[in-house]
Amino acid sequence: MSWTLLIISLGSDQATARMRAWRGLKALGAAVLRDGVYLLPARDALQPALQAVADDVRASGGAAFRLLADGPDAAGFARLFDRTPEFGELMAQIGRAQASLGGTGDASADTDADGKTTTAAAQDGLKQARKLRKAFAQWVALDFFPGEAQRQCEAALQSLERAAQRAASPGEPQAIDRAVPRLKLSAYRNRTWATRARPWVDRLASAWLIRRFIDPGARLLWLPDAGACPAGALGFDFDGARFSHVGARVTFETLLASFGLGTPALQRLGALVHYLDVGGIPPAEAPGIERLLGGLRGAITNDDALLAAAGTVFDGLLAAFEKDPAL
Repeated sequence: MSWTLLIISLGSDQATARMRAWRGLKALGAAVLRDGVYLLPARDALQPALQAVADDVRASGGAAFRLLADGPDAAGFARLFDRTPEFGELMAQIGRAQASLGGTGDASADTDADGKTTTAAAQDGLKQARKLRKAFAQWVALDFFPGEAQRQCEAALQSLERAAQRAASPGEPQAIDRAVPRLKLSAYRNRTWATRARPWVDRLASAWLIRRFIDPGARLLWLPDAGACPAGALGFDFDGARFSHVGARVTFETLLASFGLGTPALQRLGALVHYLDVGGIPPAEAPGIERLLGGLRGAITNDDALLAAAGTVFDGLLAAFEKDPAL
């Protein structure tokens, strides 16, 4: 295996530059072999930032040497990058957040952007889960030799995210484990589709997708509760519905898979809907879209009007993603 060594030397009067270099190398996940000698795996993605640290040291009057070396003691070097303590600390924080969700049956209730009555503890659980997901992603980026610690932490974090979503949104469907069969669009034209009233992101996006790509002549019913779904209607996004959460997919993603709507732009939109509905890795635009949809949800009481307004948001996102899927 190949490694990159950065050897730097700065005078005693260059404390600010030394601190700047140390912070930059720490952010890269570099291991310290001795004072002024830092080690990283020789990966192309790391080299620009490493070169930037070296350039800054030289610009500050110091010396910097970047060397490529083959490490015969690869296992020994790899141990220098063990992230078990960091993932262990994250696991402890995840455990505390999970335990706090046990108190969601108290009376201190608020209303979230989905219009559901939730406790302050449940809302805090959602915020904590997102914060911990961000911290987890940062450590994953520096975990050059992933092992069991990362896998255990990922499983615990997923469990917390599911528990937080259940606590904050008790009416949300539970995922089932089954294959998603491919369906013919022609068999789903001019049908009646039904979902729970006062829709939030997954139901809004799914209803938009149905009207836009699956069944332009769809008649939509907003149900006061899932049990009121008519026998002939195609239900979506509730337990027992024809289309709902399957495996790791939210309803929007299940519909994409069911009808073969796998364009990069729709998949990108699916990732956004997934995060806003059940958590996970946050797309860059998620906070702004969540605030926008939440504002529409709070201002518009008629579900058909809400879908029309939200539909313009999804239309705009789709156009942007089609123009540049990597935007």
